[in-house]
Parts: sequence; C-alpha cells; structure tokens
Amino acid sequence: MEAINCDKFKWQICGDLKVISLLLGAKQGFTKYCCFICEWDSRARSLHYSRKDWPARKSLEPGIMNVENQPLLEPRKILLPSMPLKLGQNENFVKAMNQEEAAFLAYEKIPQSK
Repeated sequence: MEAINCDKFKWQICGDLKVISLLLGAKQGFTKYCCFICEWDSRARSLHYSRKDWPARKSLEPGIMNVENQPLLEPRKILLPSMPLKLGQNENFVKAMNQEEAAFLAYEKIPQSK
C-alpha cells in the first residue's frame, strides 16, 4: 500500500469481501469471525437469519477474533461493492434484511407483470 501511495492520493479500495478481508488481515477459509465489520459468529447456525444485530468490531488486532496480520489499510477507506458477485450471497443478504422496511413495502405495491 505504501508503494502505490494510497495515503498521498487518498485512494479508497473497492473489492469483494474476500479481498477486503485479506487486506484487513483476517484469516481466510472457514473461520468463526469472518466479518471485518462486525463480530458475526459464522458457526452460530441457530442465530443465522434470526439475529440481525451483531456487535460492531472494535478493533483489528492480530490474534483476536480471527485477525492474523496487521491490516494494510484502515476500514474507513473501504467501499463495499453495490452487489455481491455470488447470487447466493445476495439471497442470504435479502433474507437477513428487515422485511418491514420502506423498500420492501414499496415493492409490494408495484403491479407485477404476468
């Protein structure tokens, strides 16, 4: 990151979740705390799709919550892609969203074509 002068040009990084996790020093593969934003427990199967609020991650310290290495950049310099590349991820994301939000209610009022 120093070689491409990220700080000098105030660049932000956009990539898929795996690349972003790698840049932030997280372990790769099937880990317990794979989210770099929150402390989502990927092994808590009974809480998936039912628990919507997971505590925010306070730090990215190596050795804690599956962080292996020092992050190469600050989390605030990351832009999340607008659409996950894998459709399965998108489906899981929609399932976990609050179905009472205005966007869902507005979609129900749109006449559907036959």
